[in-house]
Amino acid sequence: MIIGLIGKANVGKSTFFNAATELAVPAANYPFTTIEPNVGVAYARVKCVCREFGVQDNPVHSMCIDGNRFIPVKLIDVAGLVPGAHAGKGLGNRFLDDARQADALIHVVDASGSTDSAGKTVPAGTGDPMFDVNFVEEEFDLWMAGIISRDWSKTAREAENQGQKLEQMLAKRLSGLAIPEHKISAAVHESGLASKKPTLWSEADILHFCKVLRAKAKPFLVAANKADLPTAEANIDRMKKAGLAVVPCASEAEAMLKKASKKGVLHYLPGDGSFDVKQGVALNEQQKKALDIVKALIEKYGSTGVQEAINIACFNLLHLVAVYPVEDEFKLADKKGNVLPDVRLLPAGSTAKDLAGTVHADLAKGFLYAIDARTKQRIGADHQLKSGDVIKIVSASSRG
Repeated sequence: MIIGLIGKANVGKSTFFNAATELAVPAANYPFTTIEPNVGVAYARVKCVCREFGVQDNPVHSMCIDGNRFIPVKLIDVAGLVPGAHAGKGLGNRFLDDARQADALIHVVDASGSTDSAGKTVPAGTGDPMFDVNFVEEEFDLWMAGIISRDWSKTAREAENQGQKLEQMLAKRLSGLAIPEHKISAAVHESGLASKKPTLWSEADILHFCKVLRAKAKPFLVAANKADLPTAEANIDRMKKAGLAVVPCASEAEAMLKKASKKGVLHYLPGDGSFDVKQGVALNEQQKKALDIVKALIEKYGSTGVQEAINIACFNLLHLVAVYPVEDEFKLADKKGNVLPDVRLLPAGSTAKDLAGTVHADLAKGFLYAIDARTKQRIGADHQLKSGDVIKIVSASSRG
């Protein structure tokens, strides 16, 4: 799964990106260690099953800290946006090319209202974060509508003459966005266009369809950044009242806590609702004042918001479940003896055979059955998995 990080200049997007992709743990061989420019690794946080089973785990492709499993997810730092991006203004083409890869989008906005529509600094409270939210969604909708509208009359006519399904035609048009056909079909019906011939679709119909599809296929979450500034609270309330999915966020505070944790000053895990100064550490007055500000923020909102935004994107927007594949259902280990070595994030409704396919294509090809490590019972290929399942795959085909 890929999460895209979007936002205009000076809203703290880069700070959010850095805070989300720098986990204060020992270096190890994790996925995506070699990363492309503007691509990093964030971590979804879940309660690990190690304590339930009473085992000391030894993760290979994720991390377990104090009973919390941190699962790597790809985070793309999308180029900055300006109004008119769908028509190529600013870095519009770059933004849209990067954003199409994402399964969900976190839109970082300046909740304090201290930047204008172009990202220039203005007096706090005079900028309008609601404008930022609306124009980004509109740019994405207009971009998708532009893809569909190109030679629409001709394409729609040919599809009707050939008896091609509307969903298939749209899926072909939007193939670069990696949107599954079932979501396109659902958007067609929800937009009320299922009974209307494609040749009769107007530009307004196409745009309406794109708005519905974007909400389903590329869901947005608003990270209301700079939530620690006095002018932010009223804007956050406005966004919530508008029905937006909003997480109050303070990226600089998260970055500071991670840095202090890495230096051994604090005990803090991303997403925690508190932090502690380690015993024997002496803080100067400036450090105490800074930590008091962060403490007040966390007491108000529950966290700095960075980890919460990643988790909401994974589990609320994308509805993922965390499943642990093992090769020994008794020791909960792989062939090398690593206990609970891996955890996979799968879409809700995924089956045991789907899990096998994420481990290796051959396992899915020769799938015989799976075993639930909790009950030790066999489960079939179509058995739907739930978060926290520990599963052994039995296959006629060996990996690799």
